Amino acid sequence: MKTILIADDEEDLRALLLMTLEDPAYRLVEASDGESALQLIQTEHPDVVILDWMMPKKNGIEVARAMQAHPQLSYIPIIMLTAKDQTDDQDQGQEAGVCAYLVKPFSPLQLLDLVQQLMGESSARFAG
Repeated sequence: MKTILIADDEEDLRALLLMTLEDPAYRLVEASDGESALQLIQTEHPDVVILDWMMPKKNGIEVARAMQAHPQLSYIPIIMLTAKDQTDDQDQGQEAGVCAYLVKPFSPLQLLDLVQQLMGESSARFAG
């Protein structure tokens, strides 16, 4: 079973992401701030991390940098899901090790495709 960590301080958005990614093949873990996200990443070793940029305690970029600095976590793909849509923001995300960058509001189907790509899965599972 694949594990996906969802880290966002907005409860409604976490609920939407949980519904979007709900699948018996996935175990979904959630965090409401960057500090607890990093703790969960260290203990759960998820297959993909979906990070919001602007969170309390540690922001998404700080979490991504901490993951990149840790040899056992640096291989985990990160999707940055954020309202920050400037080119500089995306460059900063890429420098911190973010694999994909989705700007809010986002397409749930695009998110599903990204998750599947990063986990090397076929999108056929999600076809209606």
